[in-house]
Amino acid sequence: MEKVLNGTECPECTAPMALAPDARVSEIVECGDCRIELEVTSTAPPALIVAPEVEEDWGE
Repeated sequence: MEKVLNGTECPECTAPMALAPDARVSEIVECGDCRIELEVTSTAPPALIVAPEVEEDWGE
């Protein structure tokens, strides 16, 4: 059985979230309840924010 890091929740829907032990800062994960993409901002303690939308780069 894979171990997970508990103790955080989705900032959008407040569902409990579990991160894999090898999760890294800046990694993108998906909420299993609302399916929003979240960015890992800390692993100790686990913390998530809503991932920013990727904007198109026009070479500017």
